[in-house]
Order: sequence, then C-alpha cells, then structure tokens
Amino acid sequence: MKKTLFTTFFILVGILFAYARGTANIAFETTTHNFGTFSADTPVVTCKFKFKNTGDGPLVIHQAIASCGCTVPKYPKNPIKPGESGEITVTYDGTGKFPGYFRKTISLRTNSENEVTRLYIEGDMTPGDPDKAQTTK
Repeated sequence: MKKTLFTTFFILVGILFAYARGTANIAFETTTHNFGTFSADTPVVTCKFKFKNTGDGPLVIHQAIASCGCTVPKYPKNPIKPGESGEITVTYDGTGKFPGYFRKTISLRTNSENEVTRLYIEGDMTPGDPDKAQTTK
C-alpha cells in the first residue's frame, strides 16, 4: 500500500512539474531562403533564419541536421526563453560541386510543440570564369 501511494505521489509531482514549466513553440519568419544565382567563383553563401519562442516554456534546440555535408547549420545551444528570439545561420559551400540548381534541407529537432521543423535553402550556382581558374593555378 505504501509503495502504491509513494509511486502515485511521484507520478503526480512529475505531471505537475511538466505542466508548470510550460510548452515551447518555435515560430520562424520564413522557412525557405533562395540565394538566387551566384558564381562558382564565390561558392560559399550564408543566410540566417530568424525565429521566436512563442510558447510559454523555454525552447531548446537539440539538433540541426543538414541533408548534405556541403550545408552547415549553426544554432543557439542555450535555451531560448518565452518571447525571446534567435537565429539559425546556414552556410552552403559549393566548392568542387557541379554548377546548377540545388535545394537542401535542414531538420531541426526541438522541444517545441512540433518536435521537428524543416528549413530549406536553394539557389543556382553558375559555372565560374575559366580565365580566373587558370590564373589562380
């Protein structure tokens, strides 16, 4: 009997604690960025995705995983308080890649109501100037 009461007490305390801390909610201004057209002579491009925690609990970003090694996301490691903003910086490096259109995905795992959020980058890398390639060798 004591074990049952003890277990029930801890379950109730756990539930109350979970509700007391609130729920985070990540809201982005936009989830897609188009770099437009850029040259393979300058193949590294960067953008920022701004977001806000619109929930009533702290927001924690656990992971940011890109669909390709040529795309690197950087995200805040500390919790974002309710009402505060942050940003995810994404760098695409097309060095050594074939020119043309690309679309990459960044998957964020958070403690938000929607546990997984996807961000997208796209662009069109045009061939570089062949004369520049010969002069840099």
